Amino acid sequence: MKLLFRTPLPQPVKAVAKKFDRHLFDYLTPAWASVKTVRFDGCNVGDEIHLLMKLGGIPQEWVSVITETRDEPQEWAFVDEGKILPWPLKGWRHQHRILRTGEFRCEVIDDITYECATPALEKMIYPLLWVTFSMRPGRYKKYFRN
Repeated sequence: MKLLFRTPLPQPVKAVAKKFDRHLFDYLTPAWASVKTVRFDGCNVGDEIHLLMKLGGIPQEWVSVITETRDEPQEWAFVDEGKILPWPLKGWRHQHRILRTGEFRCEVIDDITYECATPALEKMIYPLLWVTFSMRPGRYKKYFRN
């Protein structure tokens, strides 16, 4: 399954890319989600992000690895892929892109592909993932307003 969210921002690509760090990562986590960042190495190839979450009261681990990066004048991007995923996920690929749309403007794109053991499970968790990530555009706008 796929999720795609786009957020226009009135800032240049490099200014936004510079702030893609643990502070932003934690800021983007919804307050209602029971997620703790255990480790955040950064956004370079080989870096890891470790999360501890409670789903239905059951502690679960999530480990993602940065597998790709891009740093060009028109685009800054990185991809995190799930190495250890909570049930019911069996595949996760999240491409984070910041595209230049003007001299002092850009667009943040969250392009997510995930899979579960069955298509029925993918459809069941889609609404939860959609709600979780649909909050990001507003959060990005607030975070990058200053």
